Amino acid sequence: MKKVHEEAGAALKKTQEKMKRYTDRSRKETEKWKKGDRVLLSTKDLVFKERPVRKLMERYIGPYAIEEIVSTNVVKLQLLSSMRIHPVVNVSQIVHYKEQVKEQKKEEGKPIEVEGVEEWEVEKILNKRKISGVEKYLV
Repeated sequence: MKKVHEEAGAALKKTQEKMKRYTDRSRKETEKWKKGDRVLLSTKDLVFKERPVRKLMERYIGPYAIEEIVSTNVVKLQLLSSMRIHPVVNVSQIVHYKEQVKEQKKEEGKPIEVEGVEEWEVEKILNKRKISGVEKYLV
């Protein structure tokens, strides 16, 4: 009886290792998070009553600081008290926050007034297509 029990245990151990090897092939390394990192929180699973239309909502909100590293896959964020969600989230729901450089901001051109109508000066036409008889230009 003891021999059968040991053989079954060895077979289970071998099967576990095989399953782990196949599962780990599709997994990727998680990012290394530190306490104090600024991150953006995904709005994919959040519900906002003031914004009923999901497609017009931002994809990420924040930035929020990481308060504590609970495990390799879970972090605790410093959220606003007005947010009614649990502060502990999975790392798949956050991305690193990148500060925007001042020179990186793109300013829109100012319109020119021609015969009392505001118009914009086009530098270059990149593409043109016709949809339902109406020509549209990519500038």
